[in-house]
Amino acid sequence: MPEAESSGKDPTRWKKKKKPVRRTVSQICPPPRRPLTVADIRPGMENQRLGVVRDSMFQNPLIVKAELGKPRERSCSLPGIDFNYGLYIRGLDGGVPEAIGHWNVYKQQPTCPQELTRSYIAMNRGAVKAGLVTARENILYRRLNDIRISDQDDRRLKEPPAIPPNMTFGIRARPSTPFFDLLQHRYQQLWVQEQRAAQKAIKLEKKQKVVLGKYCETRGSLLRKHKPPVMLDTLWRMPHFQKVGPQLDTFSTEADRQRAFKAHREEHAVRQGTLRMGNYTHP
Repeated sequence: MPEAESSGKDPTRWKKKKKPVRRTVSQICPPPRRPLTVADIRPGMENQRLGVVRDSMFQNPLIVKAELGKPRERSCSLPGIDFNYGLYIRGLDGGVPEAIGHWNVYKQQPTCPQELTRSYIAMNRGAVKAGLVTARENILYRRLNDIRISDQDDRRLKEPPAIPPNMTFGIRARPSTPFFDLLQHRYQQLWVQEQRAAQKAIKLEKKQKVVLGKYCETRGSLLRKHKPPVMLDTLWRMPHFQKVGPQLDTFSTEADRQRAFKAHREEHAVRQGTLRMGNYTHP
């Protein structure tokens, strides 16, 4: 039945398909994140502050804190939606019609002649042959005879170095690591053998060492050991105080007193001051 067949078909089959809607970049991508302002701050946020709050505070990257679960707000403001990022290249060639119509040929710019280097060897040789020796005479000679040398002559004189045909360029490869020696503790065994050989050599050297006799003293060694005698002068006293004994004795015994005076006499030669009781003269 044609009616039955037509009734069994999908009625949406013959409907027109909708065209895909084209979206702009601003609709697909989210708008750029702008800097925070005072109006955006709500109670409980990380950037909430007490006292006077200004918009400039939220433009300082050292002050702005990152909110929990959100990226850090940038303090730099972005341009509007109509701003095009990138480098704008203006077309100056005229496109395809102008390229087909005529061809712009760029003229080669005239190169400035390169100044040739002076040949000081030739000028010095000529000055010596002319009998000019002083510095002023050499300067005047160079002004009159300015000899130049071309770069082509330098290139012709320079020859490439002779390289052997079987030479290999580059860095040599590092030798492979001796894993078998490491696993067998070969380096430890070699170190133990070297230490044993060194100990044997020290023992043999001690056995073969000749015991010398008593060495003779020289004048220099005797002078180093000699201590110059110190002449002690009695302290001056007034005549009517010469027979009076000391009223204060800081030593516990007479032996301690003599021991202290003996040490003072030994150091008397190297101390400073009138009574030789100051700092040492030697470092």
